[in-house]
Amino acid sequence: MSLDESRVPVVLSTGQTVERHATVSALELAARAARQCLDEAPGVEARIDLVSVVDIMSAAPPAPAAALARRLRLEPARTEVTTVGGNSPQWLVNRAAAAVAAGELQGALVVGAEAQRSARLHGGDRAPSPHPDGDAGPGGDHGPDPVVGDDRSGVGGAELSVGLVAPVHVYALFESVIARRAGHTPAQHRAALGALMAPFTEVAAKHPVAWFPELRSGTELATVSADNRIVAEPYPKRMCAFFHVDQGAAVLVTSLAVARAAGVAERAVFCWSGAEATDVWFPVARPDLGSSPGLAAAVSAATSAAQLGVDDIGAFDLYSCFPCAVEMAVEALGISGHDRRGLTVTGGLPYFGGPGSTYSLHAIATIVDRLRERGGTGLVSALGWYATKHAVGIYGTAPPVRGWRRGDTEEAQQAIDASALPVASGARGRAVVVASTVAVAPDGAVSAAPVIARLADGSQIAAAAAPGELAALAGRNLVGEVVDVSGDPPRYRIA
Repeated sequence: MSLDESRVPVVLSTGQTVERHATVSALELAARAARQCLDEAPGVEARIDLVSVVDIMSAAPPAPAAALARRLRLEPARTEVTTVGGNSPQWLVNRAAAAVAAGELQGALVVGAEAQRSARLHGGDRAPSPHPDGDAGPGGDHGPDPVVGDDRSGVGGAELSVGLVAPVHVYALFESVIARRAGHTPAQHRAALGALMAPFTEVAAKHPVAWFPELRSGTELATVSADNRIVAEPYPKRMCAFFHVDQGAAVLVTSLAVARAAGVAERAVFCWSGAEATDVWFPVARPDLGSSPGLAAAVSAATSAAQLGVDDIGAFDLYSCFPCAVEMAVEALGISGHDRRGLTVTGGLPYFGGPGSTYSLHAIATIVDRLRERGGTGLVSALGWYATKHAVGIYGTAPPVRGWRRGDTEEAQQAIDASALPVASGARGRAVVVASTVAVAPDGAVSAAPVIARLADGSQIAAAAAPGELAALAGRNLVGEVVDVSGDPPRYRIA
């Protein structure tokens, strides 16, 4: 049977950009990356049916996808923007690939950017965005771009009641569980994390779009100093995603038929498979805060759909906002944290840069570029919120044997959802800490020490340290310790 090339999804072109000097808007960075993408595939503009823009946290027009399409002189049938979530780029590519395979789409331009460096230069979180062509307007006749993706908040009332919102605090809670299982003190665990993350800096040092193209040793990453202060135990700042970057990325998903008609089929990288899943949505309800069954489900479904084992994958980019995200991914994949293939192709969010929800679009673009050069297969994992929303994609330079497949996670998702523990609020009594962190202010003083603890009835509660407890908690991992919880919002004291 002949291959229907109009239903074979490929990534046809990529674009990435970085701005280190001039003040720019996120839309300008998005347009630069998208223009690179289109220049790699001349003549394809008319085949682009959909322009998808990843959620932009910087200043942006009310309808950024429509504004971007106008800038690029595209006339897509649809434009859209996503909800918040670092899973969004891979989810969008999976969805576009599925639409191409179903014969519903010729081409989708997926674009994302952040201009947080420029915003900081202006003393706030919004950089000026003057666009004489009308980009800053309400979207012309298009109205607002439709919003796609899961729009649920990443935390619920239990977390909010104790101020457990900052990603570094929530991810540090996850890290405390991993550290306790390893039998590490905070200092020992930092050293292990330094060894895990140092190879990421080696990759970033060679990437032309990396924000910090600097090689650092594990000791440098783990050593606490004036310019590498503790943010939340056990994380110093060099282990945390760096948000204040000006970066943009774009990928063009089309069919092999479109690529061939454009005369650039030899540059196409095939979309093999993709899958998505979520963990128990709110962190306080998770039965195990040190692992990610959602990511494991997505990895298993994607590799199964591609008829590949993990050993068959030639390159990885594992989401790396904080080290525990990498550790969870390594566990989900069943590989070593020091796998010879490496765990990133960009350098990761602390070193390559963490442009909001867009980072994984850089990962996809880079892995596609790498596969063009070296051949083989590659896997990208992406996550949103607090290791909550997961998307996985597998790519290859040869067409997949069975064609594009989307992995089925329905049964696994039902089991994950059913595992959620009841959440207590305003409870009193003794509880065992299951996850903890100690947040440290810039002056070195302990500013907060939130925990998630399990009560005798099996329910879990988020609690903040009573003010008098803070000073004594510096440098401690409380996992396994007993605390007395009382009040509403809940506060705890060491029992």
